[in-house]
Amino acid sequence: MKLLHISDLHLGKRVNDFSMVEDQVYILDKIIGIAEKERAEGVIIAGDIYDKSLPSAEAVQVFDRFLTGLAGLGIKVFAVSGNHDSPERIAFGSRLMSGRGVYLSPVYDGRINKITLEDEYGELNMYLMPFIKPAVVRHALEQEEGREADMPETYQDAVKLAVERMGADSTKRNVLAAHQFVTGAGRCDSEEASVGGLDNVDAEVFDVFDYVALGHIHSPQWVGRETVRYCGTPLKYSFSEADQEKSVTVVELKEKGRVELRTVPLIPLHDMRRIRGSYLEVTARSFYQESGTEDYVEITLTDEEDIPDGLHKLRIIYPNLMRLVYDNKRTRQDRSVEAAEDMERKSELELFGEFYELQNNRPMSAEQADFVKGLIQEVGGGEK
Repeated sequence: MKLLHISDLHLGKRVNDFSMVEDQVYILDKIIGIAEKERAEGVIIAGDIYDKSLPSAEAVQVFDRFLTGLAGLGIKVFAVSGNHDSPERIAFGSRLMSGRGVYLSPVYDGRINKITLEDEYGELNMYLMPFIKPAVVRHALEQEEGREADMPETYQDAVKLAVERMGADSTKRNVLAAHQFVTGAGRCDSEEASVGGLDNVDAEVFDVFDYVALGHIHSPQWVGRETVRYCGTPLKYSFSEADQEKSVTVVELKEKGRVELRTVPLIPLHDMRRIRGSYLEVTARSFYQESGTEDYVEITLTDEEDIPDGLHKLRIIYPNLMRLVYDNKRTRQDRSVEAAEDMERKSELELFGEFYELQNNRPMSAEQADFVKGLIQEVGGGEK
């Protein structure tokens, strides 16, 4: 069974007031081409299909075009809602679309149904888990008659319970599409972060699955084991991703226990990159004539004096200039002041959480955050 794994499309997104729709249409067409060339049986979309819970009509049309293109090739689609999506809107028409091989995660009601596929190696069970919050799981369980067991309070408990209730057969090949933050994953500037790592889920929760197609983190990476994987976004959505190579993950599930992974690079319509130098350097024809002047760029000028109307002047050469910043004595002094003011605005828990992550290369768990919060209150620090 060959599947493509993508996530975090963020359709309708704007980056520094630039619409990404044209770029999104372009890259989704490329993904359809890859799916056809690879002869993939299905495409997994692991959440954050849209950038907003109430997407624009244009964003919906882009997604409709993508689904129609895949369905026209007979390629199945397995999509889950992410934290940016409205689960109700993603689920709309799911029963009807499943007849065309487009499977969308329903609103979580305490159950996650499996989709059983067949190939030469036998059955493969696909599970679609929408973005899970403890409150969502508690609400679903409260609707069940006779429910007296403890309710989940943390993301870890909520996801663990949701997985247990799937009743996945460990002797079968099982694949999960999910949109969660797994402990140890590295973040980018374009992602939403939870202070203190309160949204953490341990990778061991997913041990019953042969492959876990994750969304939520924008950088391609695996966590815990190679088959618990974030594929990353198909496009760069912040300059912290400028040096990344975006890709589609190709997943081949053979006999039980054998999963082969590889990536296919995605070449965007416009790259996103950083440029640095003096005004004279970055405007010299010898500097820019061999580069992609149509790319989305952040330019850092090293001139000690600001260039009058610099943004507009530079956009004559770089029309998609998104950000202009200066790195000189004045700005370095300003950044020192801003850093001090930023520390003053943060609570003790936030500062400790940042210190912990710096020292341990991972955020605190929910239990650790609760423990630290208790200590702060005990010594009378409280929270600002």
